[in-house]
Amino acid sequence: MRKHFLDNLRWIFILLLFPFHTFRIYDVFENFYIKGSGNIILTNFIIFFGPWIMALFFVIAGISAFYSLKKRNSKEFLKERLLRLFIPFISGLIILIPIQTFFAEKFHFSVTENYFSQLITFFTKFGDLTGYTGGFTPGHLWFILYLFIISLIALPLIKLYENSSINLNFDKISIIKIISLFIVFWIMSGILDIGGKSLGLFFSLFIVAYFIFSSDKILENIEKYRWHLSTIFLACSIINLMMYSYWGSGILHMIYSDWTLKILFSFFIVFLSWTAILSFVGMGKKYLSFHNKWTEYFTKASYPIYLFHQTWIVAVAYYTFLFTSSLILQIIIILFGSFILTIISYELVKRTKLTRFLFGIKA
Repeated sequence: MRKHFLDNLRWIFILLLFPFHTFRIYDVFENFYIKGSGNIILTNFIIFFGPWIMALFFVIAGISAFYSLKKRNSKEFLKERLLRLFIPFISGLIILIPIQTFFAEKFHFSVTENYFSQLITFFTKFGDLTGYTGGFTPGHLWFILYLFIISLIALPLIKLYENSSINLNFDKISIIKIISLFIVFWIMSGILDIGGKSLGLFFSLFIVAYFIFSSDKILENIEKYRWHLSTIFLACSIINLMMYSYWGSGILHMIYSDWTLKILFSFFIVFLSWTAILSFVGMGKKYLSFHNKWTEYFTKASYPIYLFHQTWIVAVAYYTFLFTSSLILQIIIILFGSFILTIISYELVKRTKLTRFLFGIKA
C-alpha cells in the first residue's frame, strides 16, 4: 500500500522551502542571491530548519526507493532515475539556475549586461559554487544531483545484499538503537563534504531509510515514541538557537577555528538532525496518513514546485527590493508572488510532452 504520510511529509516540507529560502535573503550570518538587512527572527527560522530539512528529503527518498524497486527491476529503476532526476537537473541547470545568478549579479554589482551575456558568465566563471556573485552553481538543484549519484551507488549495494545469503532482521531494533544510528551518520558526514553538503551523510541516510524505515514494525515503533523523540528534538533545537543567540556571528568563527569545537558541534548537529527526522516520521505516520484531492494535487506538484520555487523567489525579490523597503511588505510579496508563479509554471509545463520530459513530470 502507498504510504500517504510520506507523500504528505514531502510536499509539506517542500512548501516550507518558500519561507526558508525567502528568509535566507535576511540571514544574519550568510550571503544569498538577493540580500536584505539581516533579521535575527527570520535567521532563527533558518537555524531551526537548516540542520535537518534537506536530510529529511533524503530519508523520504530512501524509503520511496524501497517501494520503487519492489515494482521495478534494476534497468527500469535506472531509467526512472535518469528521467526523473538527471534530465530535470540538466534542464534546470540550463534554464532555471542562470536566472538566479543573473539577478544576483545585477543586485550585488549593478551589472547592466543582458541575460544572454550573463549566461556566458554563468558557464565560464567558477568560484565557490554558491552563484551569489553570478558564477556557476548547481543552485538548489544540488539535491537532485546528489540523489541521482546516491541512487547509482546504492543500487548495486542493494542488489548485492538481496542476492547474498545474508538476512538481517531489522524489525526488532529498539528505539534506542535507532536513535544511536546518528553516530553512523556523524562518521559518514566527513566524506565528500562539498560546501557543507556531505555526500557521505546523505548516502548513509538514504541507505538506512531504505533498509530500516521500509519495515512497518520499525515505523510503528517510531510512531509509538513520537512524543519522546519530538521532545528531544525540540530541546536540542532550543539549545542550538540559544548558542547562536548568545555568541552571535562569533559562533561560526569559534567552531571553525577550533577542531575540538568543530567535532563536538558536528556531533550535536547530526544528533539534532536525526531526532528531528525520527520525530517527523513518527508524527507523519500518526497524523498524515490520509489522502484527498488537495494532497493528491500537491503530491504530484511537489517535485516541479521544488524545481521552480527558488528561481521565482530570487526574481520576485529582485523587483520587490526596487520599489519597497518595508520588510513586512517585501516578505509578503516574495512569499505569495513566488508561490503563485511557481504553481503557474507547474500548470504550464505539465501540459506538453516536451516540458514534462524536461522537468521530470509523470504523464
